Amino acid sequence: MYRYDSEKESAMSAKTILITGATDGLGRGVAEALASRGHTLLLHGRSQQRLDAVAATLDTTVRTYRADLASLKAVRGLTEELRRAEDRIDVLIANAGIGDSGARHESAEGHELHFAVNYLSHFLLITQLLDRLRASAPARIVLVSSLGQAPVDFDDVMLEHGYQGTRAYCQSKLAQIAFGFRLAGQLDPDEVTVTSLHPATLMPTKMVLSGGGRPLDSLERGVAATTRLAVDPALEGITGVFYDREHHASPHPWAADPEVQERLWQLSEHLTA
Repeated sequence: MYRYDSEKESAMSAKTILITGATDGLGRGVAEALASRGHTLLLHGRSQQRLDAVAATLDTTVRTYRADLASLKAVRGLTEELRRAEDRIDVLIANAGIGDSGARHESAEGHELHFAVNYLSHFLLITQLLDRLRASAPARIVLVSSLGQAPVDFDDVMLEHGYQGTRAYCQSKLAQIAFGFRLAGQLDPDEVTVTSLHPATLMPTKMVLSGGGRPLDSLERGVAATTRLAVDPALEGITGVFYDREHHASPHPWAADPEVQERLWQLSEHLTA
């Protein structure tokens, strides 16, 4: 498992880091790890009570932001609040998400819920905060994805026919990776880098346990892999890469197709407009 080089890290200045889905599981673990290293944290969650409870345990500067990512209106409100309150965002960790929920559900705007929460919400959040990230150069975007991957069916994006929860989850995660590749190609890596990762396999998180999964990797491994992409000085300038835990890996080839990336981008702009 990856371990920090404490001498390299000690040379870093403290960062301002936004973490979505920071009230439990991987997000909370990443927040705790980064707090212990003195970074300023911007924690996102759905419940102010839970945000306050997490913030109270962290020995660092913490500011909290509440929004339900199942509503694009709420995501717009979140971005506006962040833009008003934060002059800089050095790292954005797109961690919030939902697992296989079984039955098909829709977001506030009528989009399939996995696609809305896991993908569209972060597409909107990130594209609306790019100016803050550029102003904080060198900045980083880290997309917490998965090895569970399936191409988006552009003829039935919202899976209205033959719905399967696992497929819904997997297509939302591959869309996230494809978006990351496309965004990385648009941005100067000296300003903002974009990486995505499968942090660990079946960590003992609420998402895994509530779905009846049997944990295979520790939460600590996922935390270490994610925080590495967020703040390790050795990865400065590395962009457009997908990692399986600590190792460079190749996702489903659908995500690397420039035509697919462009079509997905145009769809995402349309759905979030």
